Amino acid sequence: MPILIILSIALVIGLIITSLYNGLIRKKNQVDNAFSSVDVMLKKRHDLLPNLVSIVQNYMNYEKNLLTDVTELRAKANSGQISDHERIDVENKITKAVGNIMLTAESYPDLKANQNFMQLQASWNEQEEQISAARRSYNAAVNDYNNAVMMFPSNIVANMMNYKTKIFFETPVIERENINAKDLFKQQ
Repeated sequence: MPILIILSIALVIGLIITSLYNGLIRKKNQVDNAFSSVDVMLKKRHDLLPNLVSIVQNYMNYEKNLLTDVTELRAKANSGQISDHERIDVENKITKAVGNIMLTAESYPDLKANQNFMQLQASWNEQEEQISAARRSYNAAVNDYNNAVMMFPSNIVANMMNYKTKIFFETPVIERENINAKDLFKQQ
């Protein structure tokens, strides 16, 4: 009889650990899948960048540094040599830089009226909306995963598996502030 009780307790503990283990694996895979979805959207955005830079270069002689920065950021993001944390930082910088390009384009009436630029701008806006949705999905998966990694009793299994919390795609503080267009278009 005592052996049956001990075996029953061991079985219950084994089932609990297996359930926690499988739950953590599922949540980790959801985070990886969501990050992959964001990555696909970012790849599409990176494919649009050379076209944007090419069209805008013809109009923006004094904005060459901005265009060079965007090109360098794109290369860094596509290098595959950076961590997820660095990738998120680079993507946030790309978002800000392209936003500045779009705002600066307002100073060029010929560019704003250019059909290629208008089509590219519409594609860009659609892509940014898709990236935003993919980031929300990723952040939801990260939140679920981080909760499992941090909360008892799954945190015990997570520690044994050496699982660490993941970072969110967040808007940098500077991008949360209102933009003053006058500052962007000051004549030099």
